[in-house]
Amino acid sequence: MLFISILTFIITLVILLLASLIAKTTMFDREKMSPYECGFDPKGSARLPFSLRFFVIALIFLIFDVEIALLLPISMIMNLTHIFSWLTTTSFFLFILLLGLYYEWYKSALDWSE
Repeated sequence: MLFISILTFIITLVILLLASLIAKTTMFDREKMSPYECGFDPKGSARLPFSLRFFVIALIFLIFDVEIALLLPISMIMNLTHIFSWLTTTSFFLFILLLGLYYEWYKSALDWSE
């Protein structure tokens, strides 16, 4: 048992070393070596202006993306519950979503250009 574990470790180590030697890409680029590849310079000043509009759009996208993930199981439980309770719950949930979307639209948070 110990022999198999050691043999597995050696084979894994050899494969990792071969893969790192044969790899065509090199990681000497400053941006690729930094922990953030999203366009921010982590070595520069932290007091650079940040687009608040971009942040709000990203936040709205995440909220509605989670809401869609919550809507997907509703169709699967339709046969397990009473149709009136299912319709009431689904309608209320969609009403809240549409109300939030209308509010963001009214406040012009969805307009990318000013």
